[in-house]
Amino acid sequence: MALSGHTTPYAVLGHPIGHTLSPVMHNASFEALGLDAIYLAFDVAPENLMTVLPAMQQMGFGGVNLTVPLKEVAFAQLPQLDASAQLLGAVNTVAFGENGLKGYNTDGIGFLTALQEAFGPCIEQESVFVLGTGGAGRAVALVCAGAGASGIVLTDIDEERAGRVAAEIRERYPDCTVQVVRGPATVSAAQSADLIVQSTPIGMKPDDPSPLAPEAFHAGQKAFDLIYMYPETPFLAAAREADAQIANGLGMLLHQGAAAYNIWSGQDADTAAMRRALEQAVYGS
Repeated sequence: MALSGHTTPYAVLGHPIGHTLSPVMHNASFEALGLDAIYLAFDVAPENLMTVLPAMQQMGFGGVNLTVPLKEVAFAQLPQLDASAQLLGAVNTVAFGENGLKGYNTDGIGFLTALQEAFGPCIEQESVFVLGTGGAGRAVALVCAGAGASGIVLTDIDEERAGRVAAEIRERYPDCTVQVVRGPATVSAAQSADLIVQSTPIGMKPDDPSPLAPEAFHAGQKAFDLIYMYPETPFLAAAREADAQIANGLGMLLHQGAAAYNIWSGQDADTAAMRRALEQAVYGS
């Protein structure tokens, strides 16, 4: 694709890049704002990342997003890391500045913005129950603790992994209580939480069962599922049955992308246009 001399290119890099929604939402925003810019996707092998990034800066790219496994490669090798990347141990956004490359992670601010959009001000002095402590669950737990949650409860089929995340929270945020639960204690711990976050892959298949039954929720509780490919996952359906407030992960995807554009340009993206494009691409409506 040929670019005009004034077009500013942006990109998402992955290996393999597979299906990504980043071009869909960013290009919708560029069009809505009348910007001469384009967002592209490239397949980049991990061993080539630190050669490709400086080349892209020299070519005039305005900024870059990264997908797994490049997030960890950039974290380990970029000379400059923002506090957001240092907290989460991964880079999903690279800015090209006068002083070189700098890595950021916008997943945290994307998650918190999506929560506020769905439920209003929350997290501070609230209790949070996190299902799953893999990369996404760990990030959610750390971000919630850093945002002032009064307590975090973790559950995972890998109890050792959950224990490591709990230890990390205790070290970083000693004022936030944290515990790991398994088995029968899971339901009562979920029932007592102000917010439940589902961060496991359960629900990515439409016939998956909910990881929690309706009795694990209560009316007025907030339930957030990081999965966004369906308007309502089995987890959210169970929460709705108990009259909990629900939201899926599309808002997080949207707002982490908008935060990346703000880092690159210092300007706000058109989030309304981005949301419409995402909903059309994901849900066909």
